[in-house]
Amino acid sequence: MPKQEMPIFTHMFDLLAWLLPATNHFPRAHRHTLTQRLLAAAFDLSELLQEANLRHGAARQERLERADEALDKLRHYLRLAARLNWLSPGQYQHVAQMVSEIGRLLGGWRKVSRAGGRSPDA
Repeated sequence: MPKQEMPIFTHMFDLLAWLLPATNHFPRAHRHTLTQRLLAAAFDLSELLQEANLRHGAARQERLERADEALDKLRHYLRLAARLNWLSPGQYQHVAQMVSEIGRLLGGWRKVSRAGGRSPDA
């Protein structure tokens, strides 16, 4: 029986799939500043989650802490994009819910990892 992917990876993939086309509508003048940093934070988060999944112990904890930092940056850049009206209120509400769910799953994974357990399946 193949191992089922952890929900955090599905949610992260969905976030990236939503975010990439959404940023195509951001002002062209800011593609190399805010847009680039926003996407970098999202991709960093995704990569750190993948790296954490391949490690154990202190190395996993370190990657999960860095993933939490990337998540904070992502939230910050999304709030700024919404403030600048680059995201509609509905778009911001949608992406904020996606990010919140990833944060909830990441928090649970960090808690389980600190306790010395395996990766959570929920």
